[in-house]
Amino acid sequence: MARSLKVLEQQRTVATPVRSDEQAAASRLRRILGERLLFVLFVAPNLLLLAVFTYWPLVVNVYLSFQQWDLISPVKVFVGLENYRFLLGDRDFHEVLRNTVVYTAGTVVGTLVLGLLFALLLDQRLRGIALARSVVFAPYVLSGAAVGIFWVNMLNPRFGVVGQVASWLGTVSPDWLNHPRLAMVAVILVSIWKTVGFATIVYLAGLQRIPQELYEAAMVDGAGPLARFRAVTLPQLGPTTLFLVVVSTIASFQAFDLIKVLTNGGPVNATTTLLFYIWEQGFVAFNAGRAAAASVLLFVILAIISLLQVRIGERRVSYD
Repeated sequence: MARSLKVLEQQRTVATPVRSDEQAAASRLRRILGERLLFVLFVAPNLLLLAVFTYWPLVVNVYLSFQQWDLISPVKVFVGLENYRFLLGDRDFHEVLRNTVVYTAGTVVGTLVLGLLFALLLDQRLRGIALARSVVFAPYVLSGAAVGIFWVNMLNPRFGVVGQVASWLGTVSPDWLNHPRLAMVAVILVSIWKTVGFATIVYLAGLQRIPQELYEAAMVDGAGPLARFRAVTLPQLGPTTLFLVVVSTIASFQAFDLIKVLTNGGPVNATTTLLFYIWEQGFVAFNAGRAAAASVLLFVILAIISLLQVRIGERRVSYD
């Protein structure tokens, strides 16, 4: 009898750890499944929205780029790569690409340089500095159409403020928006005026995150203001500059409303950029296939530029 009780007791001690291990494993499995279910519930709505409003239109756009369609006819004609061959061999499309590169380079460089300059000026503890920051940022919140209407009136050579100032100085203001060479310059300057506030605020935030100890150490080493700017400010603003370059480049490639109001792509296609060309092909010429092909090329160009900017940033930008 005593031996039987001892055997039962040994079996219990052996079974108890086994049962507790099984319970722990089951509890761990339930916890993992619960976390994954919670993750799916949080992510699924966003993925659904991306699939419906981003990826599916992209797939449809690629499909249309191989078709010939006027947006009205119920029948689409498959033409293969003909739309791409036409664009790559079209002189007008080559001019559009040049205009886009010139507009993007001028807008991005001008916005970043002036944004950094304004940020350095506004990074001071002076009376009225908050008002000055608001004034610099204000144009950014305006719509492109509103900014375009404002500057169409400002740049009018007969009735605009610029024309009046030129007459006071004893000269004549050129017709900025209708001159084949000056129209792009005017569009770039107006675009910089609109977007420089955003770059200023972002640079200002970056300046305020730079540790003062770095400036103090540079001063101890005898570095002057310009040397401190080159050795401390610019390297520390590397991530901020990379972010602004990527965002500004993408925004410049997508410029439409400002150009539409200012010049309508003219004169003689002098300010027609890639997105404006896509709109003309799709909703003026009613050539959906060619517009879709140009859209695919725009997507590829932006993807390559963004990838190159990120790769360059990883090598040359320090986040320490």
